[in-house]
Amino acid sequence: MSDQHLLDTKGPGQFVHTDPWRVLRIQSEFVEGFGALADIGKAVSVFGSARTKPGSVYYEMGVEVGRKLAEAGVAVITGGGPGSMEAANRGTVEGNGVSVGLGIELPFEQGLNQWVDLGINFRYFFARKTMFVKYAQGFIVLPGGLGTLDELFEAMVLVQTRKVTSFPIVLLGVDFWGPMIDWIKGTLVAEGMVSEKDLDLIQVVDSPAEAVERVLHGGPIPPLNGEQRPE
Repeated sequence: MSDQHLLDTKGPGQFVHTDPWRVLRIQSEFVEGFGALADIGKAVSVFGSARTKPGSVYYEMGVEVGRKLAEAGVAVITGGGPGSMEAANRGTVEGNGVSVGLGIELPFEQGLNQWVDLGINFRYFFARKTMFVKYAQGFIVLPGGLGTLDELFEAMVLVQTRKVTSFPIVLLGVDFWGPMIDWIKGTLVAEGMVSEKDLDLIQVVDSPAEAVERVLHGGPIPPLNGEQRPE
């Protein structure tokens, strides 16, 4: 894998003979991504687990999110894989929208799903991540694992540090995300590791319709588990 070869250190000085040439490959991935996505118009990136099963509640949520974004005239960008990514791409196609998949070389995944209209395969995670943010006006995050959490927290950091502005991040599934929010409040905020205002970077909702409404049009952040956020 290209990321592994780039990040592994084989021995003293070996990078001089290999890494400079990888820069050209990395550059080509940015150029390809910029060129392919430049004209997609308004878009939202949708994240979620590759392990979500077709027909499950989370899968159907993904389909509905994709469909409603497409009906609003918004392109949908996913990681292009199976599970929730496939669901969002499928819903986008069913809604006659622009379905984008940004794939990544992984030993345990089988390429882009069949519902991707515009697909790009990346070797380097960081080039791919740039495309998720650069060409999207917001994120909708379905339940997921480590990859989903990686994208979520990176997006939060980018907004917190003002690397991107006016970038709504909406989490779909109160029961799934609630314990994480409770941990952030009960541990990170309590220990002074993050500010309580950092929780305002995300919104947690329970329906695809509300997720799409909030990512496109904003609005007051709903209380979680009946609690009111401090002003």
